[in-house]
Amino acid sequence: MADCVFCKIIKKELNSETVFETENLIAIKDIHPKAPVHLLVIPKKHILSVHTLTASDEKLLGEMIFTAKELAEKHGVGKSGYKLLFNVGEDGGQTVPHLHLHIMGGRQLGE
Repeated sequence: MADCVFCKIIKKELNSETVFETENLIAIKDIHPKAPVHLLVIPKKHILSVHTLTASDEKLLGEMIFTAKELAEKHGVGKSGYKLLFNVGEDGGQTVPHLHLHIMGGRQLGE
């Protein structure tokens, strides 16, 4: 999508603090962190949300979760614990219409 902020970050049209990148994914620091460690794992393929996933996205979703696990370890929250979160749709708190997985840790996190 032409005006999707994450697509612009993926195309290097907008700056971000990238912490990880592969052919399929990019991970960046959240610009409005809710925890000491707050990263976003974003697929390079534009997918609106979890709600619009198809069976063909199953491998990509698994890659996102395993990447999140590795990044949590790399950023020092693997052993102490962390939260993985997908916000889905406006009522679910999704503010960018591009699938992304939040990794949050570094302190006690509630619901």
